Amino acid sequence: MQNNNKKKICVVTSSLDKGGAEKSSATLTNILYDLGYEVHVVTILPEVEYQYSGTLYNLGELTSKSNSFLVKLQKFKNLKKYLKAHDFECVIDNRYRVLAYREFVFSKYLYNSIPVIYVLHNYVQEKTFTPYKWLNIFLYKNETFTAVSKEISQRFKKEFQIKKMHTIYNAFDFKEIKNKALATSGFENEFEKYIIFYGRIDDQHKNLTLLLNSYKESELPKQNIKLLILGNGEDYATIVQYTKTLGLEQDVIFKGFTTNPYPYVKKAMFTMLTSRHEGFPMVIPESLALATPVISVDCTSGPKEVIVNNENGLLVKNYDTKALAKAMNSFIFDKALYLRCKGNAQKSVEKFSVENISKDWKKLIESLNEN
Repeated sequence: MQNNNKKKICVVTSSLDKGGAEKSSATLTNILYDLGYEVHVVTILPEVEYQYSGTLYNLGELTSKSNSFLVKLQKFKNLKKYLKAHDFECVIDNRYRVLAYREFVFSKYLYNSIPVIYVLHNYVQEKTFTPYKWLNIFLYKNETFTAVSKEISQRFKKEFQIKKMHTIYNAFDFKEIKNKALATSGFENEFEKYIIFYGRIDDQHKNLTLLLNSYKESELPKQNIKLLILGNGEDYATIVQYTKTLGLEQDVIFKGFTTNPYPYVKKAMFTMLTSRHEGFPMVIPESLALATPVISVDCTSGPKEVIVNNENGLLVKNYDTKALAKAMNSFIFDKALYLRCKGNAQKSVEKFSVENISKDWKKLIESLNEN
């Protein structure tokens, strides 16, 4: 699509690699480009995995891999020079804003003369803002924010007295997801039935011990329904060992990280999410788009804004092993429930399509000129 709108937008993100916030940032650049904006992408770290649109300014590649103060200072200077040279009408900041000195520099020095939209990707303050309430109010009270869930919006609007708070959900290119799901995984030939977890192997976040305990307590192993775990992470070895401790090594299959999980998701009976917290878990709309129902704990935030209990999936009290095992059994033995959720899955996530979320972004960006 030929860009015919001269408005220049700069998307700032930590990286374009391995992570929900990073993936949604990449998708956002595609949205903005297709809307006709001139798009620039600034990454603080060098890794690039996801497909993006626009001009990339990779700060991670331009400076030493050292994390010294001088290197950080050079990054600040380079970014300030880049922002000034391109005279952007808007910056969309997708970073985690957790270091007080850095956020003061970004908001009062780097962005001091540019309209900014700050994006919130997580419900947990420690992963979203600095630890200092007074500083967050000082820096952001009068700034424009959008969050990826209503729960996030409501929490931080009240907590930090943010006057201009919006909610724009993560966008999904469902056509691309369905096309990628047509690839052959080969796994469906190994086992007739399985359920799936896919994401980072980080127990503090994803609570895979809860998933494994619940799976063991359910009837699934007895029914020869395997649990497939896709992903890598710092707790990979620990979770593999815990699986052996539970005596599940013949029932739980670890496949590691794959850039295309969708063929596995499409063939799965259902997807599991057991996180302690989220922002807006992307695995839920992705799975539902492939007509794969989801069983999720009711964590903050996101799942309850996508899953309608007993209609497109099951929403279960968090940290409750027995309740989660019971939900798994329900999908196995209550065929009417399972087929209803499977039949409603795809239609239930249409509102999260790129086409619909694009309208929200265009409306917000254009409204900046009115403020």
